[in-house]
Amino acid sequence: MAETPLQVLGLICTLKPGPADSSSALMAQHVMDAFAPWGVTYGLERCADYHIAPGVAADMGDGDEWPTLRRQVLDADILLISTPVWLGHPSSVAQRVLERLDAELSEKGDGGRPILAGKVAIVSVVGNEDGAHKTVADLFQGLNDVGYTIPAQGCTYWNGAAMESTDYNELDTVPSAVAAATQAAARNAAHLARALKASQYPPYE
Repeated sequence: MAETPLQVLGLICTLKPGPADSSSALMAQHVMDAFAPWGVTYGLERCADYHIAPGVAADMGDGDEWPTLRRQVLDADILLISTPVWLGHPSSVAQRVLERLDAELSEKGDGGRPILAGKVAIVSVVGNEDGAHKTVADLFQGLNDVGYTIPAQGCTYWNGAAMESTDYNELDTVPSAVAAATQAAARNAAHLARALKASQYPPYE
């Protein structure tokens, strides 16, 4: 099972289009680096670089670029959502991603399972205000609703001091506790994804 190939997709939900510096992008890269020992390939996409139309359909038409990201989402065994905390919540970009994933509830795979059942999701959060646990909880619930399975310790986060201006991408070194959480999230996600590939959930019909 350890040799089963896996594909990971990281959706970076910063409000900043590229190539602006982004703590969420850096955290996402650190998560991908943590996957290296576990034999996965990965891709990273900054959602603010795409026109993701509001709505809950797979394709909203009129220049909607979500279908390009959706194809990558469906191809990936593991999805990472990397978001900043804004006003105690995931970014509006992350919320829009969840809303677009809602369309997958009506898509069925083998055995009548939701098309995202059998896939794994993890979350990374950065910010210089409190609220990481709530942000993770909001994202976990939405991701689980649409079919994703969440591994043990499937998140990593960094919060700077409240009302101060230091960002994650300005740190000289990553705190050891954050690095350990990042390693655990990647390790457990890869293990769970391979377990689900080896033994899928029972049919829904």
